[in-house]
Amino acid sequence: MNIHYRILLPHESRNYRIIRLESLEKFPESFGANYQESLKIEKFRLESDIESQAQDRFAMGAFADDTLIGICAFVKDENNTGNIYQMYVRESFQGKNIGLGLIQAVIDEAHKRFDGITIFLGVTDKNEKAYNLYRKIGFVEVTDNAEKKETGCNTQLFLHTADHMASKKTH
Repeated sequence: MNIHYRILLPHESRNYRIIRLESLEKFPESFGANYQESLKIEKFRLESDIESQAQDRFAMGAFADDTLIGICAFVKDENNTGNIYQMYVRESFQGKNIGLGLIQAVIDEAHKRFDGITIFLGVTDKNEKAYNLYRKIGFVEVTDNAEKKETGCNTQLFLHTADHMASKKTH
């Protein structure tokens, strides 16, 4: 089995939708969206972004051979910041460092597109595996509680891509 990571292509927006709905159905406590409500949405914003290949919004896919097994979305904000959303790896592929590779691929792509960007992400307190993964990669907790309350997530973390890329070169 060959695992690789790349930006989802316009014709793969339907595959993105399928795996996104699966993530909401199987792990409802890990995401801010609701499965039943999401079923009613004709087309997700990110599906359109994938189809148009938007520069400031992209979805990275993890593939086992040619099968999509994981997704992770990135959305750029103003002020050279961006957010990671919708991180998910199918259950049968979890625990194999695929999530680590997927997050790293998103960080690398964001850094390539927006040199030195700061990336934020949120994680629920119940999702210890994700929290530990993000910390292992180099994300640190936001200490400003006002920012945490605003996102609706229990814990918000951030990473400066310039610092991250520099530390990768020294390891």
